[in-house]
Order: sequence, then C-alpha cells, then structure tokens
Amino acid sequence: MSEFRKVNPQTIADNVFKLVGTDWMLITAGKIDGFNTMTGSWGGMGVLWDMNVCFCVIRPTRYTYSFMEQSDYFSLSFFNVEFRNVLTFCGTNSGRDVDKPVKTGLTPIGGASGCVYFDEARLVMECRKIYYQDITPINFADPLIDSKYPLKDYHRMYIGEVVNCLVK
Repeated sequence: MSEFRKVNPQTIADNVFKLVGTDWMLITAGKIDGFNTMTGSWGGMGVLWDMNVCFCVIRPTRYTYSFMEQSDYFSLSFFNVEFRNVLTFCGTNSGRDVDKPVKTGLTPIGGASGCVYFDEARLVMECRKIYYQDITPINFADPLIDSKYPLKDYHRMYIGEVVNCLVK
C-alpha cells in the first residue's frame, strides 16, 4: 500500500470545480466489512459553520444511499486520470450486482474515522456527516433545474466536516 499523509484541507491546490465536475470522485460510505462506492460529479468543498466541509448528493435509488444513511462518516476519493475507466465503471454499475473493488482492482482501506477509501486515490477527504437535506423542486429558483430529474428521483444532499484530508 502507498503512504498517505495528512494535510490541512486549506493547502489543497486543486481547482475544486475541475476536481469534482470534470475529474469526478468516488463517494464511499460504510465500514471496511460492508460498504459501497459510487462515482460522483456533483458536489463541492468550502467552509460552513466555521468548519471545512465537503458536500455531495446521492439519489435514493442508488445502493450507496442506504450505506450513507446508516453511516456517521463518508469519504470522497479523487484519482489521477488513468483511473477514469474505474470511475466510469463505478458510476454505471450497481454495488447490488457487482463487487466494484474486485471488478476494478481498487484496494479498500479502513480510514482513521472508520470510513473506507481507496489506496489508489491521490486525494481523500474523510468526512463526518453533519447535515443532510432532500432536494425538493419547490425550492428550485431556476425551473430549468427540474429537467435534470426526468424520473423525479431527487437527490439527498450530505454535508460532511472534513476530519482527515489525505494526499500522496
């Protein structure tokens, strides 16, 4: 296994818009003996309530949703470009049907917080879940946003305090 080192999240030099929206991430919830991961390309990072935070969104139909609901912690794992096929696979296949780490060759690690991330990642945010809220169409200030939901399967947003920021 490669060595991660803990850093202050404020020292991360990545452009978060590219990191999340273009490069994508794996959102993982559960513990090493039972977890699921999925690809995410919607979310962000910043400061809220005087805490460094990350937020991500998960549709209730996703397998990861039940793990996120039962977990106090989750992770966001970011990878180099050569892992794009892994991220594509994890976003288009359900953990109900396949063992994603086995199929992709990813190596799960149990983090200090108890959540799971992957040895192949280059950047990891271990997050303590501090808030969640369902996205509801009544709150869309721009009605065009609803077109992102043809099945009306609105996401739940999760905000997590960054408790460990790890880099290689």
